[in-house]
Amino acid sequence: MKIDLLCAEIGSTTTVVNAFDDLDGNNPVFLGQGVAATTVQDGDVMIGLQRAKDDLQSRLMTDTLEAADVLATSSAAGGLTMTVHGLVPDMTVRAAREAALGSGAVIRAVTAGKLRPSDIERCLAVRPRIVMVSGGVDHGERATALFNFEALAKALPDVPILYAGNVDNHDDIRRLAERFGTPLYITQNVYPTLDELNVAPAREVIQTVFESHIVEAPGMARIRDTVTGAIMPTPGAVMAMAEHLYDALGDLLVLDVGGATTDVHSVTWGSERFRPMITSPEPFSKRSVEGDLGVFLNRSQVIGAMTYQERCLLPSTYEEELLCIPDMPRTEEEIQLILPLVFTCASEALNRHAGQLVEHYTPRGRVQTVRGRDLSAVGTVLATGGALTRLPSVESMVRRLIDEAPLEKLYPPSSADVKIDHNYIMASCGVMTRKYPEAAMQLMRASWSFRS
Repeated sequence: MKIDLLCAEIGSTTTVVNAFDDLDGNNPVFLGQGVAATTVQDGDVMIGLQRAKDDLQSRLMTDTLEAADVLATSSAAGGLTMTVHGLVPDMTVRAAREAALGSGAVIRAVTAGKLRPSDIERCLAVRPRIVMVSGGVDHGERATALFNFEALAKALPDVPILYAGNVDNHDDIRRLAERFGTPLYITQNVYPTLDELNVAPAREVIQTVFESHIVEAPGMARIRDTVTGAIMPTPGAVMAMAEHLYDALGDLLVLDVGGATTDVHSVTWGSERFRPMITSPEPFSKRSVEGDLGVFLNRSQVIGAMTYQERCLLPSTYEEELLCIPDMPRTEEEIQLILPLVFTCASEALNRHAGQLVEHYTPRGRVQTVRGRDLSAVGTVLATGGALTRLPSVESMVRRLIDEAPLEKLYPPSSADVKIDHNYIMASCGVMTRKYPEAAMQLMRASWSFRS
């Protein structure tokens, strides 16, 4: 069987392979999906990928499957691990963090100011795949970024460093990189002025570095040899599709509950009502990743995040019964056990992602300001990821999240439209946007309109 595209999504717990055809025509087709457990623990993610492809061929009832294009996304083996180093926590450190998370990176360490020996030790323990150094607005403070770059280049000689700080440092940064043999990427300052966030250029570079260094996961080198196009970080692909959907849907929020993390993506400038009350700039597209909120890899933390009332509704043997579900629930009983975890992951992640109104008392009286992400202009909430696309009653679950918003939090309004990525193809469509942007849009529309 010959088709246009195979797209693999190699996750921390599950590997998915999606098949597409007629991508250059007026009616692109999602042919089907194969699923298998990710096999990082077996020392080779290719094993899980082949099993997922075999599952797909079985579902399509074909002995062979040849694709003109093969693309992939990955968050296996910890995804794109990074450390981020800036000058001021509320400015350049925050901006660098936004750039890293929006690209699909998993941040393992963040520092502000000049690095101390303990900071270097922490970076060595993390073993990042890329380091990001920022600091200083353009034509502002220079010394901290140069000090940090030199210290990191000495400590991590083979790790690529992305410099996204004060433009006046470029020549000195190049000299330092040449001196230590450091792989160097330079891009625009993430915080060029006091009131401007500029994270998009850094995000693009981070994804480029990811593609070059994806081979660290066991077996990924062979996958890199088989694909015909990009390998993107899975969260970065979801973000790319969210940004692509903005043209059709306007302000939107994406919830992605996975086995290891829960990600929230939002594409919005916020509402005009609250814009004058914002005290620090937010990026147009923002991702938050909650590494303690996963349905399979950190269940005890998720249970700990439940309210007292929610825990009281669980059976006394709840945690013991969960041990019988190693990865994907298969029976109705297993599904009912997993649903409370999924709701808590989504609820806690949305609460962390959303900003809030804060009251201050000044000599002129009480004033309100907005701290964090204003989601009040969001008109569409889209659910994706293995849990939210495969379990029942997800639409009512997401609706409950919105309707039960804490009073001070800036959640999407109750009138927001809730859509489910029923085919679980959002990440595949995101990596597809580079070559087939119109097909990606049509396939996503079909996915949220699908009813089994």
